[in-house]
Amino acid sequence: MTIRLGTRGSVLARWQADWCVNLLKEKNIDSEIVIIETSGDRVLDKSIANIGAQGVFTKEIQSALLRREIDVAVHSLKDLPTEAVSGLGLVSVLKRDSYRDVFLSRKAAVIEELPKGSRIGTGSLRRKTQIIYRFGDLFRIDGIRGNIETRLRKLDQGEYDAVILAEAGLVRLGFSGRICSFLEPPFFLPAVGQGAIGLEIRSDDYCTAEQIASLCDVSAFTAVQAERAMLQRLQGGCIAPIAALGNVEGETLVLQGRILSLDGKTMFETTLSAPINNAPNLLGIAVADELINMGAGTILDEIRQQRQLIS
Repeated sequence: MTIRLGTRGSVLARWQADWCVNLLKEKNIDSEIVIIETSGDRVLDKSIANIGAQGVFTKEIQSALLRREIDVAVHSLKDLPTEAVSGLGLVSVLKRDSYRDVFLSRKAAVIEELPKGSRIGTGSLRRKTQIIYRFGDLFRIDGIRGNIETRLRKLDQGEYDAVILAEAGLVRLGFSGRICSFLEPPFFLPAVGQGAIGLEIRSDDYCTAEQIASLCDVSAFTAVQAERAMLQRLQGGCIAPIAALGNVEGETLVLQGRILSLDGKTMFETTLSAPINNAPNLLGIAVADELINMGAGTILDEIRQQRQLIS
């Protein structure tokens, strides 16, 4: 039996799928890659928020999985919506790479050294609002689309004074030398699932589940489950200014959660922990509920209203 792995066609997505192929090969399991074009890959002249749908990088792959054209969907988990798709299940998370965001610039080594009015490129509301919360209107923050190579080229051509990207993607594609500095807690929290690769299969495909079970990193899966449960409870979606970071520390699971207003002026955050043998989704729900109790409900209402305007 040859396992068919469905993935996007970007260089980074292919790298991730190739990694899965190699891991399976080490287990003497044959696999092949099936490239699937997603709406997020086709529409490049709009921001992700303005394309108007959840799962712009995943739903076509999930549809192919349901049609039995592939056996496993390989996802960057920060792109995978938390809403369950009937008949499918996330069953494995590979060992997590760095969760950090990074700062790249030809004008400064750290974001604090950028001159006032510098243009920073990011397509993420989470990144944008965290920068605004700390620096106010000191910088101009503009959207940027395209793969990693495209964004680096735009930086080199002077379209932006700096860009913010995920460290994991840069390292995977050999661009770690371009990193100027790291954006990490307490200043920056990552997107839910950032740096993690998830494997989704049909719920009734027990044979494939058994074959890929050994690829799962239990600590990474546990942390990501808590993060995704928090996001689902908040109903913010993958593009909302919501950040989270789960960590397994000995026998304890620690989850930090954060939500910012769309204008970046207000932020709520909290950290909770639970024994690792507890259901991780319960910790995610607890963190979300505490954020709401702190006042984050008004921000969630604002996000929903904005989403209705877009759709």
